[in-house]
Amino acid sequence: MLAIVIYALMSWFPNAYGTAFGRFLGRTVEPFERLFNFASVGMISFAPVVALVVLSLVQGGITYLGNLIIGYGYGY
Repeated sequence: MLAIVIYALMSWFPNAYGTAFGRFLGRTVEPFERLFNFASVGMISFAPVVALVVLSLVQGGITYLGNLIIGYGYGY
């Protein structure tokens, strides 16, 4: 999640994507973020926001399933 936020904030700085760190984040974040390119209005892309929401939901679901499997929440 932090990588997506940093990658989105890098758009505010000129040539930030051209650095070694920017290229690394691009190779890491862009394939996942590309799934959500439909979420744009004009020149503003909401793909990072949608990607963060999806990751949060997946993380919550995995945590919930883990708690079900381990048995937390049932008073055992």
